[in-house]
Amino acid sequence: MTDSNPSVVRENPRGRDLALAIARVLEETRGRDIRVLDLRKVTEVFDYFVLATGSSRRQMHALADEVERIIKDEFGDTKRGIEGYDESRWIVLDYGDVVVHLFDADAREYWDLEQLWSDAVPVDLPTAAGDGATA
Repeated sequence: MTDSNPSVVRENPRGRDLALAIARVLEETRGRDIRVLDLRKVTEVFDYFVLATGSSRRQMHALADEVERIIKDEFGDTKRGIEGYDESRWIVLDYGDVVVHLFDADAREYWDLEQLWSDAVPVDLPTAAGDGATA
């Protein structure tokens, strides 16, 4: 579903702040290939995707658990849903305006959400020491 007027971008500074905070948590928890996509011109369903790759089932659980903990502590927000936690090849955390996708390497390559949502605008991430956020 596309926005009825794609030239008008819905303002959502809280959604952007939430997406960037999630990206920071993923970087601090050693997630790889972290991307934030701004989908406000593409769909009315959500505003941002945050994508990251984990190296193992255990790390993907750690990523999901840490995102949940920090977002609750810093934003007072709780996830609306979670899928894939038990299977751990692709974990989806739904925060309403922000949807987090945590993949293992094979699932990330197979689903290629960056290509599927290629109309999305990539969001520049603040650089950390060593720029691990996008490596």
